[in-house]
Order: sequence, then structure tokens, then C-alpha cells
Amino acid sequence: MNVQQIKVALGERSYDIRLGAGILGTIGTLCRELGLTGTAAVVSNTTVAPLYYETVRAAMESAGYQVLLVSLPDGEAYKNSATLNLIYDALVDASLDRGSFILALGGGVIGDMAGFAAASYLRGIPFVQVPTTLLSQVDSSVGGKTGINHPRGKNLIGAFYQPKAVLIDVMTLDTLPEREFRAGLGEIVKYGAVLEGDFFRFLEENVGALLSRDKTALIEAVARSCSIKAKVVAVDEREGGVRAVLNYGHTLGHAVETLTEYTAYLHGEAVAIGMVQAAKISQQLGYCNQADRDRIEALIAALGLPAELPAFPSEKYVEALSHDKKVRDKGLLFICNRGIGAYKMERVTDLKALLEICA
Repeated sequence: MNVQQIKVALGERSYDIRLGAGILGTIGTLCRELGLTGTAAVVSNTTVAPLYYETVRAAMESAGYQVLLVSLPDGEAYKNSATLNLIYDALVDASLDRGSFILALGGGVIGDMAGFAAASYLRGIPFVQVPTTLLSQVDSSVGGKTGINHPRGKNLIGAFYQPKAVLIDVMTLDTLPEREFRAGLGEIVKYGAVLEGDFFRFLEENVGALLSRDKTALIEAVARSCSIKAKVVAVDEREGGVRAVLNYGHTLGHAVETLTEYTAYLHGEAVAIGMVQAAKISQQLGYCNQADRDRIEALIAALGLPAELPAFPSEKYVEALSHDKKVRDKGLLFICNRGIGAYKMERVTDLKALLEICA
């Protein structure tokens, strides 16, 4: 069994990302290696649990663990305080103590909520990320961002809380709906667009292999995405500086999600829209040329992802952007692509002028 290992170097909070095909059944062995004890609360949802919980349960019980399933409703619309309380209720009902731990089995919503529950239950218990969607494998499962949405903005409530490990089995992508799979590919594009031009070229050259879910291409794409993110997180764990580059495409993407109440677009689709608009803005500000912008737009189109901002009045976008967590006293921190493979952070105080570029 070929397993890749990528380290997230954070001193005493360092951990490994284990990546391979067909490795989900090793989760119990991994937890034993980590020295985890007590009951394992598997937080999942009504879509993922029927597919993969039995494999996880069998692996955990074979390793000597008691297992508790906490199954939540599926979807970004449930990433809120009411659903978070369902996790707390289950942990309290089962009398879980600080010697127990959480396994987050699912996509980004599950990972974020289970991680926040782990960070806050009894002031913190360990957790392990087991992401089952492409988007969560390459982004949300790595780096310790946990939290929930607020009606006035995405991820406004949460904590930085690192997992003990991340286990990624690309075989779980076989059951991912096509739309969600493509949305995950959209999240991958940001790494190449603003951090590694060679990776961007790899994506351009392997669109067909990726869309056909070729395991070799997928492992390469996921591994390189995780490696790039791990390096950024190691330098800036709490997004005080360079880690903000990972928000490329997310500023307007989050506004789109907020204005459509998280129902019209998947996260990766919203980010794709945001990246196309960010490339347009980057060109207007002189950080990239038309050819760079064309390459980003062409890759997004080849992946079958949306590009146009939905039609809301500019005032609505300004309001949504004003609540973005990246806003500081000096304005909104907007990430531009400098050519392909590099970036420029731009402070924007005139949000309306920014939106006029996208019109």
C-alpha cells in the first residue's frame, strides 16, 4: 500500500497528512500510533455515514476503540450553531471526557464543525480529520481552521485548532457527485494561480485525467495542494500574514455564498467565480496581463465551473464584503495574482470601485 506522508510543521502541534488510495481501513492503526485513547466520536453526515462509517467503525473497533456515531444533516446551510449543538448534545449524552476524541468523517462542513466542537468541548479534546470530498482534502482539513457560519457572514465564529493527523483516501472520491468533484478542482486552482506556476501548468495539462478521476493524477494534485498549504500554514498558522494568500478567489466567493444564502453555489463554485473576478481585477491593477487572465479563465472553464458574478446590486456586495473576516481598519485585504504562480496583497478601501471592475 503506497502511502505518502506530508508534514505540517508547527512545533509541538505538528502533524502528518497521510495520503493514498484504499487506506481508510488503516484509521484505527493510525489512532493507536497517535496514542489516542477513550471513545472515538465519529462526526459525519447523512450522506457520508452510510458510505464509509462501517469501514471506519470496523477499523476502530479492531484497534480496540469504542465508537460513537454522530450523524448530522448534510449541507452548508447546516453549518451553524444549532447543528453544532447537536454534536455537543451527543458528546454530553455519551458522557465523553477529555480522554476521548473526535473523528471528522466527511467534507469541509463536517471538518469545520467537528473541529470546532473538539476545540471547545471540555475546553479541547483531540480530533483527527478524515476528509471524504476533494475540496476538504486539499483545503479545509489542513491548517486548523474550524468554525461555523453566521447569518451575516461565512466562518465568522470559530477557532484555530490543529488536528492530530489527517488521513486522505482518494478512493472516497469515487462516490462524490460530479458537481462536488468539479467544485473541489476549483479550490485546487488557487494553489497554482498564486503560489506555484509549475503546478498550474500540471493542472492545465491534466484536465482530462483529473476529470476522469484518474488516481495517479488525483494523488499528485492532492499531494501538491496539501504540500503547498502545509508550507504556508507552517509560516503563518493564524493568518496574520502570508496565509491570507490562500483566500485568493474567496473574498468575492464568500460574498456570493452569503448573498445566495449558501444554497445556489457549492463553495468551490463560488471560489471559481471569485478567482475569475480576481484575475480581472489583478489585470486592471497591473499585476497580470491578458494572457495570464485568459489562462485562469480557460482552466476554470475547462473544469466546467461558473465564472460570472450573480446579479445582485453592488450595494449588496459591498455590504457582504464589509462583513468579511479579512476586513481590517485599513480596508479589505484582497489577494491578486501576480502573473501566474505569484501574488500581491492589495488593501482596498473603495469596495464599490472594486466591484465596478467586475461589472
